[in-house]
Amino acid sequence: MSGTRFEQRFVEADGFRIRCLDGGAGDGDPLIVLHGAGGLRQAPAHDLLAERRRVLLLETPGFGASPANERSGSLEELAGTLLAAVSALGVERFALMGTSFGGKLALWMAVRERDRIASLVLAAPAAIRPGPRPRLSPEERRALLYAHPERMTLPPPPAPDVVAKQEELVGRLMGPPRDEALEAHLPELQVPTLVLFGTEDRVVPPEMGRHYRELLPSCSLIFVYDAGHVMEEERPEAFTAVVADFLERGPGFVVKEESGLLHP
Repeated sequence: MSGTRFEQRFVEADGFRIRCLDGGAGDGDPLIVLHGAGGLRQAPAHDLLAERRRVLLLETPGFGASPANERSGSLEELAGTLLAAVSALGVERFALMGTSFGGKLALWMAVRERDRIASLVLAAPAAIRPGPRPRLSPEERRALLYAHPERMTLPPPPAPDVVAKQEELVGRLMGPPRDEALEAHLPELQVPTLVLFGTEDRVVPPEMGRHYRELLPSCSLIFVYDAGHVMEEERPEAFTAVVADFLERGPGFVVKEESGLLHP
């Protein structure tokens, strides 16, 4: 994989101290990346994308080693905090990518300040879900993330208190499977948007992708073949190829016939 070095930085926003991993360089708009409910983890696809442009991975307040976040009252409010963090990093206009929980957070950021966002990538977004899931053990949840967990070398899971803190925040802010307050704004978003799902996603079913095509006026929907929920780790080359092409072309994005990529 890439040898890109990511520097750890911290910025203040709305009274939170927010961690960021900052790496790469290039002529394109910087790419802000929002993680899923499992927390911030630098994936192989992030390294590959950083070969082409600056990539900044933000850690949501209340995740990782940060204190429990009991102050953010809604996902929309949290989106405002992260927008302030991006400004504190000296970035005004940017591309934005969110995975799963981070996908819904990214949509709220786009709703709040759409003029700052050059393009939007939603990777297995959890903004639209079929319904509540049964409670699973941490081991069961991790196994669901991948089409082929036996092929993955996974880092140790976070400490139980960190997992509990993160789950409490996600459970409090995530909202219903169909969030009318958010969806009412989506037809107004003219931001070029790429939505990706793994064909084997067992966390958010890939058929949820059709809702984004219906609601977002400038949306391309891509399925990454033989990938589960965390495509950026399981199929990093295929994921990077389509995301990088989309970020370069924007509104002119046209899907190529490439092995491992399916287009509806």
